[in-house]
Amino acid sequence: MSISKRSTSLAILGGGPSAMFLYKSLLDSKPTSIDITLFESQNKLGAGMPYSANGANVEHITNVSDNEIPELVMSIEEWVKVAPRKILDQFGITAENFNTFKVLPRLFFGAYLTEQFNLLIEKGREQGIKTSIYLSCKVLDVQDHPTENKVEVMTSKGIFTFDRIVICTGHYWPKRNEGIIPGYFDSPYPPDKLKLKLNHQVGLKGSSLTAIDAMRTLARANGAFIMGKDGRLAYQLNKGCEQFRLVMLSRSGLLPGVRFHLDNSHLTNPSLLSEEEIQHYRQKHDGFVSLDYLFEKDFKKIIKKKDLAFYEKIKHFNLEQFVGAMLDFREKIDPFTLMKTEYLEAEKSIEERKSVYWKEALAMLSASLNYPAKYLSAEDMLRLKKILMPLISVVIAFVPQSSCEEMFALHEANVLEIVAVGHDRNVEPLKTGGVNYTYATDSGVEHFNHFPTFIDCIGQLHFSFDQFLFKSLIDQQAIAPAKLKFRDPEMAKTEMKEGNQKVALSPDGDYHLTVPGIAINDQFQFIDQQERPNKRIYMMAVPYIGGFNPDYSGLDFSTMAGKKIADALVGKT
Repeated sequence: MSISKRSTSLAILGGGPSAMFLYKSLLDSKPTSIDITLFESQNKLGAGMPYSANGANVEHITNVSDNEIPELVMSIEEWVKVAPRKILDQFGITAENFNTFKVLPRLFFGAYLTEQFNLLIEKGREQGIKTSIYLSCKVLDVQDHPTENKVEVMTSKGIFTFDRIVICTGHYWPKRNEGIIPGYFDSPYPPDKLKLKLNHQVGLKGSSLTAIDAMRTLARANGAFIMGKDGRLAYQLNKGCEQFRLVMLSRSGLLPGVRFHLDNSHLTNPSLLSEEEIQHYRQKHDGFVSLDYLFEKDFKKIIKKKDLAFYEKIKHFNLEQFVGAMLDFREKIDPFTLMKTEYLEAEKSIEERKSVYWKEALAMLSASLNYPAKYLSAEDMLRLKKILMPLISVVIAFVPQSSCEEMFALHEANVLEIVAVGHDRNVEPLKTGGVNYTYATDSGVEHFNHFPTFIDCIGQLHFSFDQFLFKSLIDQQAIAPAKLKFRDPEMAKTEMKEGNQKVALSPDGDYHLTVPGIAINDQFQFIDQQERPNKRIYMMAVPYIGGFNPDYSGLDFSTMAGKKIADALVGKT
């Protein structure tokens, strides 16, 4: 029964940005009778992990600006005029110097999100929506009661029962070696733990935005950035830290792409395939959506309209040829030289308010894949992960200019380097502290390094079904692993022969590929092990839906998912 027809109790597990955009979507739907309960493990709403002390220090910045943020109660430009003086002074922000196109300190952005969530709750109360809030409250487990059509939520502050729940628990960084192996960190978060004075080389696993977060904190703990007379940033080590050095250990040896001007800041385009078009295509192709079809319609078609010269260069390329050409170009150039070239390209793009269209189109393609990904064949998902995502993860990282400038200063001071370690690598944690790291180059030459301090910076992991946070739902078979069917059984057999343990023959005689996380439908409802949707439980926790939503990060994704869930709750879908 929809919440517009009777009073319904709804719990939102988590109070970060995803929960906030879901809450806003519910308000926009104007339900006639609903009681909402918010459970948040931190002591405030809105900021979540990335924009609170759990994920940021004062030196950390967003890779989005005010003009790229989905609509809330007020824009940041409007909020700056009424924000508390203390938070404005802390970051040197005023209404006069604020720029809606520039990135922001993450803690400042978190304060903004907290205020927006509080304002939304006030609006909700004006609409007659009762909202109960439990802060500093950890959710311990969830049990489904289908007979009673209820869901039970066990928390550190008691046990509660609801008609519907939405899981918005956000990012999660489990500890495996941290706290056991001295000098080993399973993630850079919370970043306060990295304020370490060191006099040795530090290994950073990865070269993503997560690694840049670690870099910014460690650099400040062991030296200082100084603006030279020539207007260029320089770096100087502190006394006693002369041997401090940061080594980014990257599989590809590539640095992430630089932030540029986006013509469409929310990565939407009327030329992108609609859900109706995708469903129509599925009806004619045995329920599948082809990755090649998506590449042609949601990438090359957009490029043709926006940048005909670039399109002429790639119009005959298939997916593999395009990615190969783009990565081959990047891999032939020194990564810092390439970043400097792209930095200048991005500066021009921002100054002229003109996008780098192929990169923006690639970002659009990545975002558009979230809806049809669950309808890809297993073969296409393997191609997506192996071929396309490595390019996407590099090109559309959108590293802010100030982070680039710090990387240039560190590299020129001989404090930062990036090493391509390839696929053949081994990390050996040592009980005495740190790790031994070995890798082989493409030519077969083996290298060995010892890092007294080692930080895993590969970013948010995609967790498997067995790692789901609420174990009772696994025991109840209320959730199921996310799986995709092979179109070609021979391809599945080949994968199995090559040792892919994620491929298996199902009882129905089809071959399936298990992908990360749990199975959900288009409304983000659980799919149980009998393949039935669960209209009581909805899923927005990003680490557990990566199999069916490969590009789940960002506020735009939270907005899209929140609207779909809100529509389902009020009976619009």
